[in-house]
Amino acid sequence: MGTPLPRDPIADAQRNWERHGWGDVAAPMAAITAIMRTQQILLARIETVLKPFGLTFARYELLALLSFARSGALPMNKASALLQVHPTSVTNAVDRLEKAALVARSPHPTDGRTTLIELTAEGRTLAKKATTALNAEVFGKSGFGADDVDHLIRVLGTFRRDAGDFTEE
Repeated sequence: MGTPLPRDPIADAQRNWERHGWGDVAAPMAAITAIMRTQQILLARIETVLKPFGLTFARYELLALLSFARSGALPMNKASALLQVHPTSVTNAVDRLEKAALVARSPHPTDGRTTLIELTAEGRTLAKKATTALNAEVFGKSGFGADDVDHLIRVLGTFRRDAGDFTEE
């Protein structure tokens, strides 16, 4: 992170929106822009913690997902759906993780068209270590108060549901 700016550029942008006659959308623009900037800040923190483990957040998410699977393995298409990313992204992550001996591909025992991704012992150990580091350095030091976290979960969850991310109430 660089030197903090003397003023909030998003608040300045909101005022500019209002001055240009877009007052009805100025606050939503500022909120969306603030969410996007927050995502950049959080992702940078996460990537800093994961770098010593040789992981990106995308690869970490896949390792974590596999570590939660009962058998330590999932079909590639199911992993793609649960991570909410394009199958190509999962394939790329699996390629990298497989080269690092953190996951292995295997044929599905009953569906010849499906490939399983399985966590290796090394992958399980690395996922555990990376999770411990993320819990200590990012999730445990989020910068949000408990009430804010609860509010964010509700607001963002409602938005995601209404956008078609999931159907559960």
